[in-house]
Order: sequence, then structure tokens, then C-alpha cells
Amino acid sequence: MLSARTTISDSQSTHRAAWLRECGWGLMFHYLDKPASSNNASSTSAEEWNRRVDSFDVPAFAQSVKTSEAGYVIFTLGQNTGHFCAPNETYDAILGSSTSKLSQRDLIGEIAEALQPEVKLIAYLPCHAPANDAGAVRAFGLNPPWDGNKWGLPANASKILPADERLSAFQRHWEAVITEWGQSWGSSVHGWWIDGCYYHQRMYQHAEGPNWDSFAAALLAGNPARALAFNSGTATPFEKLTDWQNYTAGECSNRLPVANLWEPLTESMDSMQLHVLSYLGQWWGQGKPRFSREFLSAYTKMMNDCGGAITWDVPLDAKGHIDDACQRALESLRVSMTPSDLILD
Repeated sequence: MLSARTTISDSQSTHRAAWLRECGWGLMFHYLDKPASSNNASSTSAEEWNRRVDSFDVPAFAQSVKTSEAGYVIFTLGQNTGHFCAPNETYDAILGSSTSKLSQRDLIGEIAEALQPEVKLIAYLPCHAPANDAGAVRAFGLNPPWDGNKWGLPANASKILPADERLSAFQRHWEAVITEWGQSWGSSVHGWWIDGCYYHQRMYQHAEGPNWDSFAAALLAGNPARALAFNSGTATPFEKLTDWQNYTAGECSNRLPVANLWEPLTESMDSMQLHVLSYLGQWWGQGKPRFSREFLSAYTKMMNDCGGAITWDVPLDAKGHIDDACQRALESLRVSMTPSDLILD
């Protein structure tokens, strides 16, 4: 088995995502209105969404996470339907007369505070406005003159309003929304995991803003030490999209990478922290564990021995309760891992 020193350069230990390596492993939770990656409009009203978010038991959730001894959590703000679990005045102002489906409760902020100091929080957000919310698509100007089907946009999205190739108007709107969230959370949120960066060359590879620099500035608002990952899909889980990226998105579904891949990937990772993300259940946020406890522990330890961190996505109900079978699997992972298993230097 490759050691951390042969796969991760010493210079990487000082960058802003080094704490991921020290944590070793963490948990992801898809708290969404519809199953992850759904591309259909939602019938859930703002009132119903608020009732659901208000029912979330933050103290119980935080205790379950801490009991598992995970070092960090990635938690979804929202995805495609327009239902987000934190308020944002900028978002509502851009949306105008359309009905906002943002919660009145700042669930992200409360979870971040409840997890401290033992567990760090990373917020999840797509790089685009909610593609299945017609009102938001129109208000934000998410109308590329090119095919945006990977986002789940309707075929006629480009006819909403004239747009330039790089979606400048949309980008400035989205950066303003992200800036408000980031400033409100400050140092309590330690990173972002940004999804859907399939069109990054069209949108961000420009000398003048909006570009990677302006996007990163929004993501770092309130806490310039945040770790950033940008996900361009499962085909390129270790791709570095920008110098602002500090750790690999690492999204893997049914093909979990193994240790002998890290050495040839080291150059392309280019000072990023090695990180893998996959689901413990049958799909993102769903199902009973698909791995034996022995495999879960062995694979996590292998990642740590390679100097990497791994995030296991775990199902969560509306009230913030972790699936019982997954909680037992995490308990076995906690017991099998000891501080000596993690390579920290």
C-alpha cells in the first residue's frame, strides 16, 4: 500500500484544506425537497418546506454526528427545486414577485454552531440557480445560449431573455446570493462543495469578471480560510478546475478508486487535498448500507493511509435523524478507527 508521503507532497500540508486530511473522514447529508439529482419541478409549497425545516432536530443531529466521530459534515443548502434551508434577502429580491421557497430558519447556521468545535461544516450548493424552478430560472437569467441539459434546464431556456455566452448577469446574481450566505455564517462554515461545474470553461475561464476570481471571492466572503471544491462530474473527480480549488471534489458512484491510482494522479491534483466522496446507502441520501462494515472500515483506512480524506453520504429523514442501519455502520467505523490509523505528518 502506498504511504501518504509517496502520494501527497509535503507542501500540501500547509494549504487551507489540510484539515480534511487530519480529520480522515466525514459525512454528507442530502437534505432536499426531492431525491438527489431529480430534474422535475416540485409541488411542495413554501409553507410545507418551512414546516419540514422547522421540524429538524439540530441538537439530536449534532449529537449523532459527534458520536460517530466524523471530523466534518457536508450539508446541502438545496439543489434543483428552489427549496433552500437558509434565508437570503438577496435571493428573494432577485426573485421578485415569484414565490421564494427559502426557509425562514437558518438551518445551515444552526447546524454549524451545534457541531462546533469538534466537527467542521462544509456547505453544498450547485454553481447554478435551481434549474427546475421556472420562476428562479427566469429571474436569475439562467438562460444559456448553449445546451444546458446537464443542469436539467428545459430545452427552451435560452429563449427566456437574451444572454451572453458566459451568463454574466446570472453569475453576478448568484455571486451576490452566495456572498450574503457566506457573510452571515462567517467562520462557522469552513468550506464549500460546489456542484454542477460542467460548463466551467464557458463561464469562468475569463480574464475579466465574472470569472473564477469573482466566484471565489463570493465563496470566501465571511471566511477567507474556507476550503473550496468544484465538481465537474464523476468522469473527472480529481480534476483541478482553478487555482482557487483546494481539495478534489472526488465524486464516485459505483467505481471506488484504489491506492495505486493516486501516484499518477498527484500531478493533476496539483497541490489539492485528495478527497473522495461516495454514498453509503443505495444512492445519494437513500437506502440501507451497500457495504459490509469490514469493507467500510478497510476502505476508509486505505484512504487515510494514502493521505486522503473520504466522505460517506448517509440518508437523513426530515427531522434530522440518521438511518438506523447506517448509524450502526458508522458506529463500527468509529470503533475500528483509532488516532494511530491517521497519518498526520
